[in-house]
Amino acid sequence: MEDCLFCKIIEGTVPSEKVYEGENVIGIKDVIPQAPHHYLLIPKKHISTITKIMPEDAGLIAEMFAAVKQIAREVSIEDPGFRIVMNQGKEGGQTVYHLHMHILGGRPMDWPPG
Repeated sequence: MEDCLFCKIIEGTVPSEKVYEGENVIGIKDVIPQAPHHYLLIPKKHISTITKIMPEDAGLIAEMFAAVKQIAREVSIEDPGFRIVMNQGKEGGQTVYHLHMHILGGRPMDWPPG
């Protein structure tokens, strides 16, 4: 998508601080962190929302979760723990319409969120 911020990050026209790169997914530091550790996992394939994920995207989603595990281990938040967040649509808090996952850690997470 030509106006998609995350597509521009993936193609390298918008700078980012990468923490992970796999075949189908990149991980970057969030530029407005909400926790001491805040990373975004973004599929290289443009999928606008969770509800647009198709059965053929199963491997991509699996790679995202494998990347979560790797990043959490590398930045030492695997234990004591972290939170994964995916927002869906306007009322769900989605601001960039390119599927992505937040990894937040380094502090206790309150419940309920939002």
